[in-house]
Amino acid sequence: MEGCLFCKLASGEIATDMVYSDDLVVAFRDAAPAAPAHVLVIPRRHIENILAANEADEALLGHMLTVASRIARQEGIAESGFRLVINCNEDGGQSIDHLHIHLLGGRKLRWPPG
Repeated sequence: MEGCLFCKLASGEIATDMVYSDDLVVAFRDAAPAAPAHVLVIPRRHIENILAANEADEALLGHMLTVASRIARQEGIAESGFRLVINCNEDGGQSIDHLHIHLLGGRKLRWPPG
């Protein structure tokens, strides 16, 4: 989608600290980390939010979770624990209108999160 920051990051139009990339998704470090390890996993194809995903996206959504798990191991936070977050719309905390998973870890995370 034209003008989407995450689409520009996924395409390489804007440089970022990429930690993973394949044909379906990219993952990069959050520019304003909320934890020592804070990586965003996004689909290359623009999907506005989780509500915009449909049955045809099931494999992609599963792949995003698998990639997040792989990155947690790569970042050394898998054993101690981590959190995956998908925000949706303004009240849910979504600030970029492109589906993304936050992978957070590297410290004790509190509950409730918001």
